[in-house]
Amino acid sequence: MPFDLPETLQPFLLPLLIVVPLAILIIIITVRRGDYRDFGAPPPPTPRPLPPGPAATAPVATPAVPAAPGASDAAQERLPLLVVDDSAVVRAKLLKLFSDAGHEVVAARDGVEAMELLGQTRFGVLITDLEMPNMDGFELIKAVQGAMATEDLPMIAITGHEELHARLHQIQGLYGMFHKPWNDRELIKRVEALSHLRKPVGP
Repeated sequence: MPFDLPETLQPFLLPLLIVVPLAILIIIITVRRGDYRDFGAPPPPTPRPLPPGPAATAPVATPAVPAAPGASDAAQERLPLLVVDDSAVVRAKLLKLFSDAGHEVVAARDGVEAMELLGQTRFGVLITDLEMPNMDGFELIKAVQGAMATEDLPMIAITGHEELHARLHQIQGLYGMFHKPWNDRELIKRVEALSHLRKPVGP
């Protein structure tokens, strides 16, 4: 026997038949997308954080290690060299030779100028020519050896004359005799060995 709806509910039947399936369809779609909050479904479980491992150690800054006293200190304590020669070409060659080897170098044109510089600065080694105007190398060597302030100054003589080279053997206190043209390596080795003999005067 067919079911007869009251006349008062008949106007709502058609909208109800449309709304109910539509609501069911929306619920199905929403559940598939994973949006549970609007329908009271429990949210998916939140993954628990892993237990902390050993604490990470922050990098520790390593203090700078001061340079060991050695070659750098020796270079700072090394006194300048004094080159004496009346030839501008020879002075230029010696200045470059010793400067390239790491030395501070001062040049003089003759013995008079060299004595003035010796009165102002403490030098480590004196490298001098022998044949010069005003005051030659022999007079300069004698003056240096006779002064208390410079009597301990190591000296090297350089000459281009065989007869002058022979006279050098009569002079006491020379640390080297070189004939022009000299051997750069041998001259540098001799100066390096002598440059540590004389120390700066402390304050």
